[in-house]
Amino acid sequence: MSTHPAVREWTYAEFARLPDDGNRYEVIAGELYVTPAPGRFHQKVSARLVHLLEAFCQEHGAGEVYAAPFDVIFAKGDYVEPDLVFVRAENADAVLDDRGVVGTPDLIVEILSDSTELRDRGIKRERYAGYGVPEYWIVDADEKQVEVYRLIFDELRRVAVEDDALRYRPTPGGPELVIDVQHLFRPANDYTKPRFTS
Repeated sequence: MSTHPAVREWTYAEFARLPDDGNRYEVIAGELYVTPAPGRFHQKVSARLVHLLEAFCQEHGAGEVYAAPFDVIFAKGDYVEPDLVFVRAENADAVLDDRGVVGTPDLIVEILSDSTELRDRGIKRERYAGYGVPEYWIVDADEKQVEVYRLIFDELRRVAVEDDALRYRPTPGGPELVIDVQHLFRPANDYTKPRFTS
């Protein structure tokens, strides 16, 4: 399946009418991208991340976490479906509605695949920076690591590459989530508990 963009002007209503056929549809800078559904291991990594973030949110009232398919509507012509988004509790009422995130989430996570790597590292990182996303993680299952990008002078710059303990503190001075990175990449049928907890 082609992942090359189709150029036209898209409204959100048109985007929302695209078929629910298992593919992932995104409009980035006014261009439509179609990506095949992710594979089993990709989804297992996503589920583990969601589980850890959801448990952290429940324990500390930190916010809300959602996995794809879940739209992030930045502006006309920019409608994306990241693998995972997190919105801090104090921002939830302002940016969450029944459609998804309308505005800027506090954290976006993309799990690399062969069909999305160039986009995740390129145009999507640029667009996320342009809309003020403060933190962006690129999860690289091949290298068994998580790249951490933070917004610095309107650019998402890589500040760390974690292959052991990934630390995330959504609110300065607030509770910290510590993720066992290698746990994320264990085989799909491995039910071992992670070493770190929040």
